[in-house]
Order: sequence, then structure tokens, then C-alpha cells
Amino acid sequence: MKLNKQIGIAFLAVAMIASSCTKSYEKYAVNPNQPTAVPAYLLLRQIENSLMVFPAGDEDKFGQYTLSTYTYYGTNEYWSGSASLNYGILNNIKSMEMEAAKASNDPKAVNPYSALAKFFKAYIFVNMSLKVGDLPMSDALKGLDVPTPKYDSQKQVFVQSLQLLEDANTDLASLIAASNTSILGDFYFLERISNSRDALTTLKQWQKVVNAYKLRVLIELSKKSTDADLNIKQKFADVINNPAKYPLMSDLTDNWEYQYNSAFNYYPNNKGNYGNDATRLCVASTWLNTLAGLNDLRAMKVADPARGLGFADTSYKSFVGGKAGDDMSTLGGQINSFVISPIGRKRYYDGFVGENTFIVGYPEMCLNIAEAINRGWITGSADTWYQKGVKAMFSFYGIVDGANTVSFLKGTAPGDYVNYTVNFSFTDYFNQATVKYAGDNATGLNQILTQRYLSLARNSGYEGYYQWRRTGVPAFSAGAGTGNSNVIPLRFQYPSSELSTNKDNVTAAVASQYGGKDDINAKMWVIQ
Repeated sequence: MKLNKQIGIAFLAVAMIASSCTKSYEKYAVNPNQPTAVPAYLLLRQIENSLMVFPAGDEDKFGQYTLSTYTYYGTNEYWSGSASLNYGILNNIKSMEMEAAKASNDPKAVNPYSALAKFFKAYIFVNMSLKVGDLPMSDALKGLDVPTPKYDSQKQVFVQSLQLLEDANTDLASLIAASNTSILGDFYFLERISNSRDALTTLKQWQKVVNAYKLRVLIELSKKSTDADLNIKQKFADVINNPAKYPLMSDLTDNWEYQYNSAFNYYPNNKGNYGNDATRLCVASTWLNTLAGLNDLRAMKVADPARGLGFADTSYKSFVGGKAGDDMSTLGGQINSFVISPIGRKRYYDGFVGENTFIVGYPEMCLNIAEAINRGWITGSADTWYQKGVKAMFSFYGIVDGANTVSFLKGTAPGDYVNYTVNFSFTDYFNQATVKYAGDNATGLNQILTQRYLSLARNSGYEGYYQWRRTGVPAFSAGAGTGNSNVIPLRFQYPSSELSTNKDNVTAAVASQYGGKDDINAKMWVIQ
């Protein structure tokens, strides 16, 4: 009995020591200088930055806007493998919502961060789905509670995303009506113009972006316009016919865009890397030849003349792009022989700032509305919206109705330019048979889509490619240079990590969509 008591006392002493050590360890394991939570406004800044897709990357090549002519800087081949998905950003959005709710006097009340979170979620889920098809959405972001989330069909991803956009618009409207809200951390609208915008104006700007983006999403679904569950035509009409409830962009100042500066965030093509890629980058024929064929002065803004062809610098015949389907040796020989146009040195390499980059822009919105009218979804003048979109892009490139200055590299030395005055008439441009709106018919639709493609150049990520995939306009160049047995792929594969962490669900998704083969050439639901 005495022995048992001694043993019990010994065990108690050990337990107390262990408990003391644990408490001591836990106490000193916490770094008092390291935050345990991140304020919502800091998360917003990080989220907004992560949503940007910069020009001069693969998106430019896959949209056939620019091409590499030198293998050291990459080929022009399309992808052959898996997509990069953005669930990490979605986790940050979830954290932003939680932190904003904790900081609020009423955690259940709508706040600016929760309203923007709905929009960002819709934006990310739609973009991810356009890459691969079906996705985990309803079960996503539940952590250890649902370690293997099921896949929602692509249709359901769009249904849920459209509802998120509707909810975001409603929440923003209620915050604007309250007029007593505040938001920090937004560098797209609140901080972009010399900190001159207030919170209320910022939320109004975001509401316009939400609704302009909703029109893009509905246009992405153009092949599903008869689906009663989606009700695309009515949703589009609701936005257009009720501007008080669904305010839209009215000019370029409403763009959701990224603005560069000469202090620290340079435009990707700038005078600092002139010697690297300026001489090894050409304008793709799909973009430049379309512009030149329309006698469009934008050709002279984005490219230098191909002087080896023997035409005057300001002749549209001097602006010829490289074909994405050509192999690199062919393109390299052509650029060295000056028979295809290099990228415009004055516009892209004369400084560090360059042009702003649209994420969602006013010109595209105008052309989306024109497309909807052409398709009979809504009533109105497609020609009016068509011309609004094109003229807005002229403004973006600094083109005026009258005398314009264009500058081309004189020889090979950077900064040595020759200037010309070129007269450009908007009336003459729109009166050309190739440009004058042909009416609400197939020819008119082709004209709208052509201008929409041109408006997306070096902007909006993969959107130019997505339009080609959806409509076939414009015709893309394909061949040895694009890889994939001369066929442009229609989708990305699912990330390989899904096979190791969520094998059953991704296998079921591939089986239901693509006959069991995760094929980059297979058609996803949205384009069937």
C-alpha cells in the first residue's frame, strides 16, 4: 500500500513537471512580434494584386497578339499539360471575409470586404472553369472537414458564379445607399488616382465592374442561350434595362485596370529590357494583319514597319505580322530580314510606364452589348455600341479624329525615332465596307467579334483566346510553331496534384466530361 502511494506520488510529480514544461513551451513558442491575424485591408491588397494578368507573357502568345522570334525567350507552342488554379487566392479571400467580420461591430452585417469577396470568388471560379471544365466549388475551401471535395459541373459553377455576382451587386448597392462605409487597401480605385477617391466613389466603381463582368460571363455562355436553367437572355436584359439597379461603365475611366509607374512597377516591356526582347518579339499576324487589313491606325501604334518589304513607313502594307503556326527558325529569319513587323518600340520601349492593362474594360463591355443585340437577346442599336467600343479603343491608343503623330525606330539605336503625321478619319474608317456595320446578321456579328478581339489585345488575360475558342473569330494561325500536332488545344488538363489528393473525384469529373481522358483537345461544356 505504501509502495503504491509512493508510485502514485511519483507519477503525479512527473505529470506536474510535464504539464509545467508544456505550458512553459507554449508560452515561449509564441512570437510576440509576429501577428496572429492579418487585417482585411492588407489581405485585400494582396488579393487584388494576385488577380492581375500581366502582358508580355504566354497569354499574349496564346491570344496570338505577340510572338517570340528567338528560342531563348520561349517558343510559341501552346501548353501540353495542366492548369494553374487559384485556390490559394480563394483561401485568402475567405480569410479576408473572416477578418472583416471579426473587426465589425455586427459580424453578420454586409461590409465592403464581404461584398468584394463575392465578386472575386465569381471571377476566380469562372476563370478556373474556363481552363479545365468542372471544378470543386460547393465543397471547396472547407479544409479538413472536406479534404476531398466533390466536383461541381461547369454549368453549376456558372450558375453559382452568376448568383455571387448578383449578390455582390446587391451588397454594394446597400453599402452605397448607407453612405457611411469605409474601405482600405483597394489600390485599383481608392488609391490609383493620387488618393483622391473616397470610399463611396470606390464602391460605386466596383459596382460598375461587377455588372460589366457579369455581361462578359453571360457572353461566355452564348452557346447555352436556350438553356432555361441559365436564362441568359433575361439576365442580360435585366442588367441593360435597369441601370439604376445595375450601373455600368460609361467610359475608360471606369475600367478595372492596372496602372504602371516609373518608381517600382514597370510595364513588362520597357526601355530597361530593350536589348533583350524588343529585338526578339514580333506582332502576330492574327492581330496586326487584321488591323492593317482594316486600314486601322492602331497598326502603326503597336508595331514598327517591316521595312524589308519596300513600302513607305506609313503604308498599311508595311505592317505584316508573323504567323503563330510558323516555326521559330522561319520567324527568326523573317524578323532579321525585316519582312515582318517588330513590336512598336516607341509605344512599349520608350519609357517604363507603358499603357494601362485592362482586367475588365469599357470597350469590351460596349462590344458585349453589341453582340447581345446582334444575337437578339436585347433590343437596341448594335451599331451604336459597336462604334462606342471601337472609338474607346482609339482613345486608349491616343488616336484622334484628324492629324495623328506616329513614331517608328529610325535605325537600330533605342530612342532614335522618326515621326510622321498621319490623318485618320473616324467617318472614313466606319464607312469602309469591311468595317461599316452590316446589320444584325452573321456578317455584323463577325465585325463585332473582330473588334472585340482587337480590344482585348494585351489585356484581360486569356479572353482573346477564349473568344476564338467560343466563336472561331478571328481565324487563328496553327502549324508547327503552335505545337500539339498543329492543333490549338481547347483546354488545360487538371493539376497533377488532384490525382494524389482527390483522385476519385477528379477521375469521375474526367469520365463525365471527356470520356475518361484528360484531353487538352476535348470540348468542355461551355463551348459545346
